[in-house]
Amino acid sequence: MDNFALQHAVSMAQELKKPLVVFEALRCGYRWASDRLHQFVVDGMRANQQYFRSHGVTYLPYLEPESGKGRGLLQALAGDACLVVGDYFPCFFLPRMHEEAASSLDVRLEQVDGNGVLPLFESPREFTTAFSFRRHLQKVVLQALDLFPEQEPLESASLPSLGSVDPEILAKWPMDPLDDVSSGLMDDFSSFSIDHTVRPAPFRGGFVQAQAHWERFKTHALCLYDEERNQPEQNIATGLSPYLHFGHISVHSLVRELFEVESWNPTRVAAKVSGSRAGWWGMSPPAEAFIDQVLTWRELGYTFCHHRPSDYGSYESLPHWAVASLDQHACDPRSYVYDLETLETASTHDPLWNAAQQQLVKEGRIHNYLRMLWGKKILEWTEHPRIALDYLIELNNKYALDGRNPNSYSGIFWTLGRFDRAWGPERPIFGKIRYMSSENTARKVKVKTYIKKWSSPF
Repeated sequence: MDNFALQHAVSMAQELKKPLVVFEALRCGYRWASDRLHQFVVDGMRANQQYFRSHGVTYLPYLEPESGKGRGLLQALAGDACLVVGDYFPCFFLPRMHEEAASSLDVRLEQVDGNGVLPLFESPREFTTAFSFRRHLQKVVLQALDLFPEQEPLESASLPSLGSVDPEILAKWPMDPLDDVSSGLMDDFSSFSIDHTVRPAPFRGGFVQAQAHWERFKTHALCLYDEERNQPEQNIATGLSPYLHFGHISVHSLVRELFEVESWNPTRVAAKVSGSRAGWWGMSPPAEAFIDQVLTWRELGYTFCHHRPSDYGSYESLPHWAVASLDQHACDPRSYVYDLETLETASTHDPLWNAAQQQLVKEGRIHNYLRMLWGKKILEWTEHPRIALDYLIELNNKYALDGRNPNSYSGIFWTLGRFDRAWGPERPIFGKIRYMSSENTARKVKVKTYIKKWSSPF
């Protein structure tokens, strides 16, 4: 499982000689709750239930039928507990939820950071560029590699059995019998007060599916990752970001297995810290390209959200140069101005952008390279960069399975200048923000088949 929170909970249960209870609840009152997100999360819950059952651990899955129905459940379950352990996550409603839980419980609640290889609470500050963060990472990462979680903390654990849960609790908050839910592509969430217009993605969640994606990537795509990952018509992407977001696979597992594939050890790193994206690790070029994405870029975003919890999603969190440049050009004439509905329904004049939006709506993801173009064009086609930001967040978080995540906010805000530098020549609308166009993109990468695939009507 490679999960620090689970490892800590197992350790404390052994030390206290108490049963371990794993409680996983799915609320329905959060923003953007939909059939798509519910399906993916429930897939993960079902896999977790099977895993914990096979290890003799009590697992309690609760699906809240309507907003507020689950209020008080955690307090009731924790009434006889010695300790509550949770995963720390620096984004969306999770920090606020943990704060509220901690203030309402009569027992200690401990959050454990397992978000990345570098501990967030030891990071000195937020970083403004990938280069500056990469230099920091190269200075401290070797120490962090000695602190990986146990792969299977339950394998050697001897824990007492819980027996049963208070019947009054189960009567008021029935735990969902996940094994009785249909095993078809879509579970039935029609009775839940969530958005039913965002349909489930055409692929399943859970750690079994996550591991299958990872194995396919390692076997067939890793060797091409450095040269071909920006090609939309090549199946080189890992497809792991939704699984990482929902905790269905751990970044520690990916890094550990990548080291095994590369037969890597710490003696292979460069003698000097350079901040370079390639060459420092002493791995093959494809492996170095992958580890730069999964460590540098991923943890850069998590670190930013950790240090900027109150404004990581605000326009004012952009670099000063970006805000100044965007504001200066906010009133520049636009050749096209689209409202949210036109964008959401992929009804623009641009076939490539429409195809990317169609992929997002239908599949819950966009090819990473085209997602950058997707964001840049929304900036170009809206009346003001603040409106563009609102549209970007709404469309991404509503449809993307990996939305509502530090990396999603990194991608959205990168289109407006975060983690980037001022570019020249200065352009209308964009100012000093890095420019992208569909025409230039089509010259750099092959897109004809991609457009054809994703241009069918909704």
